[in-house]
Amino acid sequence: MKADAVRGHLDGLILAVVEREPLHGYAIIEALRVRSGGELDMPTGTLYPALRRLEAAGYLQSEWGTAGGRERRTYRLTQAGHKRLKEERRGWRKFAGVIEDVLRPSPATRPG
Repeated sequence: MKADAVRGHLDGLILAVVEREPLHGYAIIEALRVRSGGELDMPTGTLYPALRRLEAAGYLQSEWGTAGGRERRTYRLTQAGHKRLKEERRGWRKFAGVIEDVLRPSPATRPG
């Protein structure tokens, strides 16, 4: 699944994987891949601008640290980020329900 497929939902996906624990950029990419069963392959060129935007909005806070012997910026959810994640989840449930209603075959069109 390409990054374009999650357009409009990227913020929620990032906030959800960082909710569990602070992560650096590559670990966020890996968490998205693992939690999606390998379906989400987020390019760094998509992730890092989103991380900067989420941090500027106050939803993430970052700090430099050492991970695996390398200096990395680690991101964690702020209080505002927790609130935003709740809103993202609520919005996703509504969106998914609407799409499901539209895509579900109507009784008149079901084969049989």
